[in-house]
Amino acid sequence: MATAVSRTTNPLLLLIVLAVLGLVISARRTEAPWARAFKYYAGMALIVIAIRVIFRAVFASGITPTDHILFRLPHIPTPSWYAGIQIGGPVSLEAVLSAATDGLRLACLLCCIGAANSLANPKRALRVLPGALYELGVAITVAISVAPQLIESVLRVRRARRLRAGRTSGFRALRSLFLPVLQDALERSIRLAAGMDSRGYGRAGRATPRTRRLTAGLMVAGMLGLCVSVYGLLGGTTPRLLGFPAMLAGAILCCAGLALGSRRVTRTSYRPDPWQWAEWVVAGCGVTSAILLFVNLGYDASALNPSYYPLRWPTLPIIPSLAILIGLIPAYAAPPPSRAPRTTIAADPITAQKTKMAA
Repeated sequence: MATAVSRTTNPLLLLIVLAVLGLVISARRTEAPWARAFKYYAGMALIVIAIRVIFRAVFASGITPTDHILFRLPHIPTPSWYAGIQIGGPVSLEAVLSAATDGLRLACLLCCIGAANSLANPKRALRVLPGALYELGVAITVAISVAPQLIESVLRVRRARRLRAGRTSGFRALRSLFLPVLQDALERSIRLAAGMDSRGYGRAGRATPRTRRLTAGLMVAGMLGLCVSVYGLLGGTTPRLLGFPAMLAGAILCCAGLALGSRRVTRTSYRPDPWQWAEWVVAGCGVTSAILLFVNLGYDASALNPSYYPLRWPTLPIIPSLAILIGLIPAYAAPPPSRAPRTTIAADPITAQKTKMAA
């Protein structure tokens, strides 16, 4: 979905993406504390849109005679070497809408990442990574898990303050939350380091220094080949040899490096996750949405990136809309989340009597 979002600035399509994300999250969100992180990503998305609009209003560009002026800011003269950008001045409706659309696309990208962190556990991806990428996968998993863990720490500290009748909102509450959250993050890091050390993380296996150097050389050469091939495919004047042949050679080198590096990491997987039809459907829906917005078949490519000069209402292309709506299928194809059984606590006689009198 994030790949599909990167292809369009149509606000109607972007709003459909947000609606699809919200429906899928509401249908398949678990009871885990980190699963409630999507609202924080939505808050960051709103902040991104506001910052984009404010910057566009303050650092205004040229105004055409046909623009609709909303208001005027105090103009600050700039030197000659600062030509092309002015500070203050008239702010048009077209500029505000264009900035809001650009901010909305970045906001959708943040919401896609937030949905992935709210619905999936990135630590489970370590079970399917090749052995050569195990250390890199651990680093990426820890980096991806930072935001959900911080949000979980904030929720836990706020819940504890609420039970102690403390302030849970306002600037003073934010200052008092900062230190406990950092302390909790430090404790989690120490526990993670201890767990990794007890499980033998970092062992080199039976590989010799020559094998490790050969593996690293194959991986670096393969990645360089892939980078050169991307440059060759995107550039119109580059030789054809730098396109698909370089990509094929880079892929072969990377596969050889992965196969050789997997021998030195001897690890086992406890209860590996099966890859069944539901996983294929979920992954296929995302790939289909991205492909349909890349191929530009059956619709005008200009409909994905409408212009506000002159000002007009954007059109809603049918095929891209259907491609985004394909993302709703995982809300029904994926297995429902397991709900923890709710336990009822019997109230004491005094509390029961107070409840009865209040009723």
